[in-house]
Amino acid sequence: MRCVIAHFPFDLFSSDVREAMKGIKPEAVSGPSVTIGRRTYPVKQVGEVITKQDRRDFTSAEVTRALTRLGFTCHDTTAAPAPAPTPLQTAAALLGGGALR
Repeated sequence: MRCVIAHFPFDLFSSDVREAMKGIKPEAVSGPSVTIGRRTYPVKQVGEVITKQDRRDFTSAEVTRALTRLGFTCHDTTAAPAPAPTPLQTAAALLGGGALR
């Protein structure tokens, strides 16, 4: 399938992407990601491998669009969950929510 990433056309196939990512260790995911096989990779890491371009040359949206068209499952940025309240904060909230002095 023809995809345009960073103003350059690429003929990509899902099997080629799987083969290119075989044996590559996923980096820590902190933004948009894609699941390839049983691994989840940052979209920018996959884009760099399959296009052989610097990550600054393309956006994650371009790579996400191409990978989605190829049938891969892409994930949006997930917000970090709010930290659980400490026992002291929980007790203060149960006793009226006032500030501790």
